[in-house]
Amino acid sequence: MSGGDFVRSMPLGQGLVRNQPIYRIHIDLWLLLALGLVVSFGLIMLYSAVDKNPVLFTAQLLRVGAGFAILFIIAHVPPRYYFRWSPFLYAIVLLMLVAVLFVGVTAKGSQRWLNLPGLPRFQPSEMMKVAVPLMVAWFLNDRPLPPRLRHLAWALLMILVPAVLVGLQPDLGTAILIITAGLGVIFLSGIYWRWLGYASLAVALSLPALWFVMQGYQKERVLTLFDPERDPLGAGWNIIQSKTAIGSGGLYGKGLFAGTQSHLEFLPESHTDFIIAVIGEELGFFGIAALLLLYLCVIVRCLYMSSQMQDTFGRLVIGGLTLTFFVYLFVNIAMVIGLLPVVGVPLPLISYGGTSVITLLASFGIIMSIYTHRRR
Repeated sequence: MSGGDFVRSMPLGQGLVRNQPIYRIHIDLWLLLALGLVVSFGLIMLYSAVDKNPVLFTAQLLRVGAGFAILFIIAHVPPRYYFRWSPFLYAIVLLMLVAVLFVGVTAKGSQRWLNLPGLPRFQPSEMMKVAVPLMVAWFLNDRPLPPRLRHLAWALLMILVPAVLVGLQPDLGTAILIITAGLGVIFLSGIYWRWLGYASLAVALSLPALWFVMQGYQKERVLTLFDPERDPLGAGWNIIQSKTAIGSGGLYGKGLFAGTQSHLEFLPESHTDFIIAVIGEELGFFGIAALLLLYLCVIVRCLYMSSQMQDTFGRLVIGGLTLTFFVYLFVNIAMVIGLLPVVGVPLPLISYGGTSVITLLASFGIIMSIYTHRRR
């Protein structure tokens, strides 16, 4: 052992069952229960946010059903296949991101979606949130850990290329989540603390230069973060109304389906990015606290599952996907309450949308597969 490298206790495959799995059904019941509670909570609040619109609610219900079906299927695929297929999945989604720039569907000023024959419209960038941690974990699996500088450089390249492609759509929020997904795997691989310090310093020094490459609307969002009142009827409207909605809910809220900011259409995007403001207005502080407790159950269970893994690939994938889910949650809430600029990140498993919900549930299916196929 040299240079701070450690010897893995078990190489890939020896920590995973091939012939006689421990579980006949490869579903973790505790995680499934926590996810079911979060999604059920979300469906109830979405029904209120869309003002009891049966078309939108039914569409989301079908997407959730499809997501859990995909979770069940993915959970029963042995993890060795995820290891083998990781580079191919990464390459396919990368090609999709390139295709989006040329033939993608444009909506609300962004070109983010693909319409392929025989398939519903989908957002490839959401799939990259899963493909990137799988790819980085695959790359680091057979290499010394902590990663050496040349290996770290290749891993960073695997992260930055799709992030840049997503940023060009433009979709800054998803690009940030993709970077987080990859960096989470690198962090869990045992990177040297001094390298983390150097990287943090480099990012801090480069922030002023970032201003000059940002687009006009992105600069406006940063300025609005510090002073929403500078344009209360324009760029600052969303933040002002979301804070008003959350604050007006108090401890107990105004009651389910009794919110005014969303139902009177003062709150934009109330069923997508700003749905937690609806929760705060109608269910108050205790409603948001209950939702955060459910999220905490999901995160803690996944971290426990990661700690039980004896192979590098499984540990990095579960840990990386869990960290991505946490950042997903943090960015949305911080955005809605005015701690971060508005970057268009939905509330995970709650906000209206198809690709996001299905991708998240698929990632939990991968987590269940890796955990339930392990050896004792």
